[in-house]
Amino acid sequence: MKFTRITVRHDQMGGVPCIRCLRIPVATVVGMVANRMTEEEILKDFPDLQSDDIREALQFAALAVQERQLPLTDAA
Repeated sequence: MKFTRITVRHDQMGGVPCIRCLRIPVATVVGMVANRMTEEEILKDFPDLQSDDIREALQFAALAVQERQLPLTDAA
């Protein structure tokens, strides 16, 4: 999948994946969704974002997790 809204610039935010060269990290957007914020709330907090930015941030995060092995604890 090609990501057109995710940018990585080493001279901006230390190379952290951001939305459209804005200083809004993908992780921030994904965290807001994880904290049950609605799309409307996120867009209100970050007026420069667009709905498609949120969707692509989630797609990017999903792919990033697929590409790694994460340490998990047993749910005993």
